[in-house]
Amino acid sequence: MKRSVSKSGEAFARATRVLVGGVNSPVRAFAAVGGTPPVIARAAGAHIFDVDGNDYVDYVGSYGPAILGHAHPDVVAAIASAAAAGTSYGAPTEAETLLAEEIVAALPSVEKVRFVSSGTEAVMTAVRLARGFTGRSKIVKFIGCYHGHSDALLVSAGSGALTLGMPSSPGVPAGATADTALVRYNDIETVERVFEEYPNEVAAVLIEPVVGNMGVVLPAAGFLRDLRDLCTQNGVLLIFDEVMTGFRVAYGGVQSIEKITPDLTTLGKIIGGGMPVGAIGGRAEIMDRLAPLGPVYQAGTLSGNPAAMAAGLATLRTIRKTPDFYAKLEAKSARLADGLKAAAAKAGVGPQTRINRVGSMMTVFFTPGPVTDFDSATASNTKAFAAYFQAMLEAGVYLPPSQYEAIFVSIAHTEADIQATMTAASAAFAAASR
Repeated sequence: MKRSVSKSGEAFARATRVLVGGVNSPVRAFAAVGGTPPVIARAAGAHIFDVDGNDYVDYVGSYGPAILGHAHPDVVAAIASAAAAGTSYGAPTEAETLLAEEIVAALPSVEKVRFVSSGTEAVMTAVRLARGFTGRSKIVKFIGCYHGHSDALLVSAGSGALTLGMPSSPGVPAGATADTALVRYNDIETVERVFEEYPNEVAAVLIEPVVGNMGVVLPAAGFLRDLRDLCTQNGVLLIFDEVMTGFRVAYGGVQSIEKITPDLTTLGKIIGGGMPVGAIGGRAEIMDRLAPLGPVYQAGTLSGNPAAMAAGLATLRTIRKTPDFYAKLEAKSARLADGLKAAAAKAGVGPQTRINRVGSMMTVFFTPGPVTDFDSATASNTKAFAAYFQAMLEAGVYLPPSQYEAIFVSIAHTEADIQATMTAASAAFAAASR
């Protein structure tokens, strides 16, 4: 039976009259895949429901935070309790300390934390802090990685900017990116050349240790270790942007898997349990350069607000207290990835697709070759992806509406959800091949 879309169509048309493009984040507008987005009314567990009453198995998960599934009772209760006591004070709370202690205990590289309200703000602050600590100006950024929409980093970006074909943006003056040096992911030699060209000028190397914003792209063996060594040798800070991967791929993030110690780490998504949040963490000697102890200024009225702190703390504690949480999540994710590969093979498009996965993050790329960097990611057949996406949506599976995003598995996804997804994928891959 064809899903009903009339109420979503009306709701989205109304939204376009008062919201730019009808959305508050560009990728939601379905520009890359066509059609009108379903307007969501509620969510529970691994499912979301639109205003027409359609039920979708959800693999967006608010782009990562819903690792426990939507509306987890512990998280809902924590938010309700915090909100009942007041949503924001502009003053210290114990909840900030409790969540910071949880993060410090999980990530050995982090001795102190500063909370902010978004991943963009976290990375922007980390870059400013790195410059203030080192007294240097240049930042090394990897082509295709997305670190939020601050001016200095919105150059050769991934995520929504890549989806819409705008790797940079009007309104960003040339001077804002003059000290941003671009290098290739998984290519240590390009980093070495920047260090050679600008000796004693590079403040930090900023990287998604596992890329999630040009689709999931994994680091080559030894790449992150070589990057760490190179930064150490040149007195350059290494910033891991784990806004997406932190507490998603492992409780201690990518750095715990790869056994790499960054100087600074940015976090978001899961540490807010679905509420707006970001964080910067690192060695005390670096973090203490932030105001009020140091001269590097950063402030935010809603930073560390009680509702976000409560949601994040409930999420992290639930993960930590659930036996074999990541082993169970890995098993679900591996089952889904294997099923998608089998579905692609059954549809005859196996050789034209690649699935990159780390833990519960994965991307189906419509390309015959391995995807290891920006160029290989953007060689994907986006028309085929759009056809696949629309067929999955029609079958009741909600995916990120872009070839260049990750899908996220939650602990709430059941075997029935995964089986339904694989069944839908068999027909969707066939549709993509036409």
